Amino acid sequence: MTTLLFVYNADSGLFNTLADIGHKVISPATYPCQLCALTHGYLQEKRRWKRFVETLEVPCEFLHRDQFRRRFPGDGTPLPAVFRRRGRRLEACIGAEELAACKGLEELERLVHQKCLRR
Repeated sequence: MTTLLFVYNADSGLFNTLADIGHKVISPATYPCQLCALTHGYLQEKRRWKRFVETLEVPCEFLHRDQFRRRFPGDGTPLPAVFRRRGRRLEACIGAEELAACKGLEELERLVHQKCLRR
């Protein structure tokens, strides 16, 4: 079975979350996680994104950088990224550069359909 893995370029935990919120507010242009910037407002996941994920016909998992590195210690893929996982096989289908180039949720949704679901 295929699972999509969305990996943020941010660490988990309350302190990190608060620091991320501050960074988004004070200097959004230098915030290092475009996946987070696209899918979340300052305090929560965007409704449109949540609805989009619910329409996908594959399971989705969301991990922070530290969680991903613990589970997949040998993977050095630049983050953020979206992966397709089949069993033990992990394949990046949307990379950090593509996410950085996304101008909005609509574009991210199109990329997910084109690059992660059509193979």
